[in-house]
Amino acid sequence: MKVVAVLLGGLSAEREVSLKTGEAVYEALKSKGYNAVKVDVDRQVVEKLKKINPDVAFIALHGKFGEDGTVQGVLEMLGIPYTGSGVLASAVAMNKIATKKILCFEKIPTPPFMVVDSIMREKLDEKTLQKQIISKINLPLVIKAPSQGSTIGVYFVKKEEELLPSLKEAFRFDEEILIERFIEGTEVTASVLGNKDLIALPLIEIVSHTGVYDYEAKYTPGLSEHIIPARIPPETDLAVKNLALKTYRTIGCRGLARVDFIIDRQGKPYVLEVNTIPGMTATSLFPDAARAAGIEFPDLIHKLVELALEEKN
Repeated sequence: MKVVAVLLGGLSAEREVSLKTGEAVYEALKSKGYNAVKVDVDRQVVEKLKKINPDVAFIALHGKFGEDGTVQGVLEMLGIPYTGSGVLASAVAMNKIATKKILCFEKIPTPPFMVVDSIMREKLDEKTLQKQIISKINLPLVIKAPSQGSTIGVYFVKKEEELLPSLKEAFRFDEEILIERFIEGTEVTASVLGNKDLIALPLIEIVSHTGVYDYEAKYTPGLSEHIIPARIPPETDLAVKNLALKTYRTIGCRGLARVDFIIDRQGKPYVLEVNTIPGMTATSLFPDAARAAGIEFPDLIHKLVELALEEKN
């Protein structure tokens, strides 16, 4: 019986979501006959893992120190196979600015953007900074703290007077901030499964009853709907899946990842971001997509462990 260390909790702002993901993963592993052990990730994680000596680690962490390549590097040093993407892909995908730059280089469509760092913020007076942002991106726009997940540090700006306060809030999370054009349209997400032989799972259309798909809408049952299949033409569905696979390979993902899109009113899809450790809670998108493809949750978790061990061999 293989010993699986479920890494959960962690030190990021997304700790509570991670605990929910980890608990769901733990129960699924037990149901499939694994010897699963929960490991709350703190600064003693190395000692904990050495004591358990697992055959594989299932990373159920979100945010900093879990999704950004940090814990992946620790596991590499300990020689423990783990689920999901490696150090580089995790670090790149976690940083929305790095992701956007790579997408642009590979000519993968993504909304127009600019970066405001703390130096630029100090050099320019507020009125000049606001004018530069609006002239380059236009309203409405989205302000994103690039290294946060679960829409933490994300602000939707529709009016000029909202811009500077939102920017100030975003700088609480990061030293440089992504400013992105808000594209009105249909939000869909593409879940990809596999290492070399990739599967694009059925697309999910996301409808938020709050008007925006923010932290509250994501994790409060009833505030958002997952519509499967997405209500888009077959040719758009295919285009989104192909872009998701290209993005997955471009970033260097493995195991699993979720690629989020917005499809504009003309039917053109744009990649918004890549999530290398999608949530696995009761309201999460990736398990919904897998279920639509005929893969029940315990089987999905089992498959991810197999993919982790496949990378080792």
